[in-house]
Parts: sequence; C-alpha cells; structure tokens
Amino acid sequence: MRLDDLALRALSQLEATGLTRSEAIRIALVEAASRLADKRALAAEVAALENDEADRAEMAMVADLMESLRAPR
Repeated sequence: MRLDDLALRALSQLEATGLTRSEAIRIALVEAASRLADKRALAAEVAALENDEADRAEMAMVADLMESLRAPR
C-alpha cells in the first residue's frame, strides 16, 4: 500500500499513541467504514421522513404552534 504525505502523517499520529502500524490501519479502516454506514443510514432515515406525509404534517403543526408561542418582535 502506498500512502501520500497526509496519510503518512495521520498514520504517524496514530502510531504515536502506541498502536502498531497494523493496528492503526485496521482501526482507521473499520472506523471509516462505520462512519460511511452511519451516513448512509442517516440519509435513508431522512429520505423516509421526507416521504412520510403524516410526519410532515405533524412537523408543520409543531412549527405553527412554535410560531404562535413566539414573543412579538
């Protein structure tokens, strides 16, 4: 595997914590994959909520209620 300067600096920072090179790479890969999965799950949830008419109606009602409770300007 070939790493650029930025990746080598990041790897050095991880190794400085006491991790071996293999541990640092393994942890970084697993955490990066987990973040991608989390982003995809969040995007799917947002899409589902955007398509949920009942939820959108409830959000509109709450927004109207909050607006009615706001102090006059």
